[in-house]
Amino acid sequence: MKFILYSCLLFCMPFSVFGQSKTTLSEIRIRDPFILPHKSSGYYYMYAQMDNRIGKKDDVKGVEVYKSTDLVNWEGPVSVFEVPENFWAKNMVWAPEVHFYKNKYYLLVTFTSHDTLNFKVNPQRKIPPKYKRGTQILVANHPEGPFKPFANKPHTPENWMALDGTLYEEDGIPYMIFCHEWVQVHDGTMELLKLKADLSRKIGKPKTLFKTSEAKWAKSMKDLGMKYDGWVTDGPFLYKLQNGELLMIWSSFGLNKYAIGMALSSFGKIAGPWKQIDQPLFASNGGHGMVFKTFEGKLMLVFHQPNSSPEERARLFEIDERNGALILKD
Repeated sequence: MKFILYSCLLFCMPFSVFGQSKTTLSEIRIRDPFILPHKSSGYYYMYAQMDNRIGKKDDVKGVEVYKSTDLVNWEGPVSVFEVPENFWAKNMVWAPEVHFYKNKYYLLVTFTSHDTLNFKVNPQRKIPPKYKRGTQILVANHPEGPFKPFANKPHTPENWMALDGTLYEEDGIPYMIFCHEWVQVHDGTMELLKLKADLSRKIGKPKTLFKTSEAKWAKSMKDLGMKYDGWVTDGPFLYKLQNGELLMIWSSFGLNKYAIGMALSSFGKIAGPWKQIDQPLFASNGGHGMVFKTFEGKLMLVFHQPNSSPEERARLFEIDERNGALILKD
């Protein structure tokens, strides 16, 4: 009984305590920033992979969080999840994002194993190692964690190289939207996966929404003279427009390197059909963005720029809706 009570206390309370020291966005190295406004506390929480700060150390992997009341000065970071010793993936941790859903907080994060997958590719293609990679969902009672996995495996198919999962609910049903990685399929795809009501596991098989090459602004890495060969699909995030249409921002490479594009489901449904908007939202070597509203109601876009390490930093822009798309505000 004492052990059960102690475990409950650990799960229900924040994992760590923030200090009083402050830092600014320009001082925080971060890729794939995700900001969760938490109105009841008055804080914005920004989630990051630990590798941004401490480097690629195999003995310490996980997710940490910063918090701010003004989006300018930030406290932290503190750990919200550290990869345990017996975890299925201890190589890399990418793209954490936290969603409030049915009175709990859910962390969607991409993990990479040291194990590789056995699939055939054109021997003339240049690709990185075929590591086992997938997006997994963890749960907590507080935005500061601690987050706990449902199982020791990803939610995405275990024989896929998958990444960058995000959460969306439609007609009371939760879905994960994620990317089937270009390393495995050459022309990266955006995928839709139905989830169980408590987000603990997937239901059925993924459905392909679109391929990277369908976007006019997107370019293959080979055509851009880059090291590898493939069409990158990264960073989906869903936003419902005021006219009822559903917009997805997502990232790939364009003429000016990493960029944020937009796709539109004119029927307002997650299954589409999806039409690519010809002009990217942001085209100057920055990407993997998300949209949120400030406590004052301003619509904001956050992403990392540049796309090169270790220079990447979070960039914040006020945005607006115009003609069925998002634009950066003047």
